[in-house]
Amino acid sequence: MWLLTVTGLVLALLALPVVAGDFEDGRRFAANRDYTRALVSFKKAAEQGNVDAQFNLGVMYARGQGVAQDEQQAVMWYRMAAEQGDIQAQAILGFMYLKGRGVPQDDQQAASWYLKAAEKEHVEAQYSLGVMYAKGQGVAQDDRQAMSWYLKAAEKEHPGAQFNLGVIYAKGRGVTQDEQKAAMWYRKAAEQGDVPAQAILGFIYLKGQGVAQDDRQAVSWYLKAAEKGHPWAQYNLGVMYAKGREVAQDDQQAVMWYRKAAEQGYADAQYNLGVMYARGRGVAQDEQQTVMWYRKAAEQGYADAQYNLGVMYARGRGIAQDDQQAVMWYRKAAEQGDADAQYNLGIRYADGKGVAQDYIEAHMWFSLASVGGEERATKNRAIVEEKMAHEQIAEARLRASAWMKTEQK
Repeated sequence: MWLLTVTGLVLALLALPVVAGDFEDGRRFAANRDYTRALVSFKKAAEQGNVDAQFNLGVMYARGQGVAQDEQQAVMWYRMAAEQGDIQAQAILGFMYLKGRGVPQDDQQAASWYLKAAEKEHVEAQYSLGVMYAKGQGVAQDDRQAMSWYLKAAEKEHPGAQFNLGVIYAKGRGVTQDEQKAAMWYRKAAEQGDVPAQAILGFIYLKGQGVAQDDRQAVSWYLKAAEKGHPWAQYNLGVMYAKGREVAQDDQQAVMWYRKAAEQGYADAQYNLGVMYARGRGVAQDEQQTVMWYRKAAEQGYADAQYNLGVMYARGRGIAQDDQQAVMWYRKAAEQGDADAQYNLGIRYADGKGVAQDYIEAHMWFSLASVGGEERATKNRAIVEEKMAHEQIAEARLRASAWMKTEQK
């Protein structure tokens, strides 16, 4: 945190001699939480050029301590301190410009103030400047500069910088890709409690990327992140329990972790929770719950959930039977390349259920499903062809070809 705590506020550096009395009075008043009198004393010292008083006034205006909160006034006092070389004030000004707090949002000004503080070894400014170079925000995008600033902050044990170095090495952005170095930096961040790093470290151990494959380590790191509410880690921990990988197979534990992730909107977990309800694994079998969780994942574009929701509508399982709804959800999954959905959509067009009968569309979807490995689609396409004119078959093939070219792009 860049804004000082109350303790930090009263432990500012020694004041200039000419205003020592006012500044020391301000410190004493602030220590006693008498912010109104602290403000008066700090202002007297600040107006005579005391940099610490100027900085502390910025904090008080930013927080509304002893005065109505006023970010413009906060910026004014931070700027006075920053122009005298106060590193904390320079870093905070970078943040204020980045977020448009008390000043018009200005990425270039943000980068400029971060640079001043970063060059004086301010760790948060170094990290923030790395982010700006990585994004090309206020500066020309430059992965090497991003890495340079991340490294400075990471060596001072900044977990965010360590995490981002892990990402850089994992993806080979501005450096040669190196999974071992990626794992090293992720571990450093994870050991400081960085939750996304803990989750990724679980995955790294699960797959053996840059480290020896180790399910026990995977479970350990997933658990650390999952207990802090990370949905991806919760989902993966659920998978480990469902499969019994390095933990005793336990469907109830799997359901518990899937649910935690699902309730945070994680689509994979929502789908898997739907499957658990459909099969009665770890919970009582419940088709209405199945439909509910499939729908949540389907509405996020999860193809398997879309297909399964189509099946539920087609069969009237857990919901009123509705052929049109079945077709709609089959189509959404089919357009994402789901071969089962493509096959079922072909059947629907061939039979005219939930949609107007259309052999050309049926032929097209059977062709696409066949390419996706659905063997029944080839047989059904041949049946449909017997009912089609040569021109219709040619049109269906043309549509299938155009669809595949679009998908490849």
